[in-house]
Amino acid sequence: MDKGKILLAVTGFHPQHWRELLAADREVVLEPDGASDPSITYAVVWKQKPNILASLPNLRAIFSIGAGVDHIFTDPGLPDVPIVRVVADNLTQYMTEYVVWRVLDHHRQGMFYRALQPKKMWREAQQRPAGDISVGIMGLGHLGRAAASVLLSLGFAVNGWSRTDRPMQGVSTYVGEAGLIPFLNATDILVVLLPLTPQTQGIINYGLLKELRRHNGLGGAVLINAGRGRLQKDADILRALDDGTLKEASLDVFEVEPLPKTSPLWSHPKLFVTPHAAATSDPEHLVPIMLRQMAAFERGEKLDNLVDREAGY
Repeated sequence: MDKGKILLAVTGFHPQHWRELLAADREVVLEPDGASDPSITYAVVWKQKPNILASLPNLRAIFSIGAGVDHIFTDPGLPDVPIVRVVADNLTQYMTEYVVWRVLDHHRQGMFYRALQPKKMWREAQQRPAGDISVGIMGLGHLGRAAASVLLSLGFAVNGWSRTDRPMQGVSTYVGEAGLIPFLNATDILVVLLPLTPQTQGIINYGLLKELRRHNGLGGAVLINAGRGRLQKDADILRALDDGTLKEASLDVFEVEPLPKTSPLWSHPKLFVTPHAAATSDPEHLVPIMLRQMAAFERGEKLDNLVDREAGY
């Protein structure tokens, strides 16, 4: 079978390193040769230009550069071919590190001590054992389960919420609409790792945050969002921080990215901001996985980590 070409269709960053690594095995182009270029057999994409994939007659599959795939579904000309999402050990490791880092920082009163340091104040906060703190993970997919496993090993009580039943040993799991409020009521630190779909857009709003457990060993509820920015309502998070609904928050994603310099989120004393850096896609690790998948597909094998178009992830 003719390998054909890979269309590397990305916006928002320079794709040179991705192109070099992909080109070690296949010919790579950044633009089709006309709207109906028959030479392109695969597309590797991140926020591709609208309709760039619409008329490619020999396109076999689309590969997402990032863990999320919501950017692909914004394309009005998205063709009906398999879509593959990224699952890689290093991406999972990065996300687990981020989640555990932020959970531990909130648990060990990091913001409290950072506020004291410039004042040269020697003051100890009350510290609770990890077992007294309940971490609730929204989204028990591959990333959520990996983070849950490490948090369990550190002694935290872990809850999990997902759209469908995803049982996990040691985790108290809650399912669907009926399970959401009970999950929140039992959670001190909320970790959001959901995919972005029409059903989850804006789910992290003031009403949801009000349901978190505030009378706990931390002295209040905490939010950590490392999923997608449009899962949350930035203004609602600010409101919750200001009125005490939330004690603190760590946000890696935002409704508008990059976060505008005028945003009050930058300077809020109860908020820790990172620039969508929790789990950066590394081409050195991801390109070999993509190339192996393409070769296996051409041998008649099934693609791994296929996106469910109906579910949106």
